[in-house]
Amino acid sequence: MYYVINIILLIVLGLVVGSFNNVCIYRLPRKESIVYPASHCPYCNTRISTKDNIPLLSYFLLKGRCRNCKNKISLQYPVVEFLNAIIYLLLYLKYGFRVQTLVYMALSSALIIIAFIDFKEEIIPNEISLPGIVIGLMISFLVKHISVWDSALGIVTGGGAILFIALIGEWLFKKEAMGGGDIKLAAMIGAFLGWRYTSLSLFFGYLLGALTGIVLIILKMKNRGETIPFGPFIVAGSLIAILIGDKILFWYLGG
Repeated sequence: MYYVINIILLIVLGLVVGSFNNVCIYRLPRKESIVYPASHCPYCNTRISTKDNIPLLSYFLLKGRCRNCKNKISLQYPVVEFLNAIIYLLLYLKYGFRVQTLVYMALSSALIIIAFIDFKEEIIPNEISLPGIVIGLMISFLVKHISVWDSALGIVTGGGAILFIALIGEWLFKKEAMGGGDIKLAAMIGAFLGWRYTSLSLFFGYLLGALTGIVLIILKMKNRGETIPFGPFIVAGSLIAILIGDKILFWYLGG
């Protein structure tokens, strides 16, 4: 019974934090405060009442439309809330109720915000990545699952790998291959995950990015030479590393 209650509470927490993620996704690129004013419809600016601001549930009760102006509410809102809740649940099922779990929950929520902003706006907000590097390194002084050395090496590995690829890509193709935001994002991930998991994150990120690019070209949704935001793929690779990275490393190193 205690286990079931924990799961329910975690899902609720994940949905609530996911709702806040949506606020950040909308406001950070617009340089707006994430705490003021209260949540409001982006079309008619009507303040959203408490009954219409229940994560996930309100979207379906309102049939995906603003109660006041009847404009469609982006599907992004329930997707982000649901995704955040599911990741929280998976983290709890894997790591249990530990400090490491809480750290990864906070990191995952930050990564979700970054992924959706980069997907929509093609920018990675410094307001998250730069403090994230510092916070990740500071946490390594306080927790047992990652050492200060591993965190520092993760920053160098993550940021350095993307910087190297950016320089090589620019030299080969005579144009920017990777943005500075990707470099800072990878460094932030390195600060939290260390060099091994960061290497896995980047490997899966590049793999997913390459496969997606090939599919989009085949479907003629993108032309050769067109770029796609890489941040979401780094984030996806990081979540894979957090959730099953230990199993992958165990298999790769021969068990």
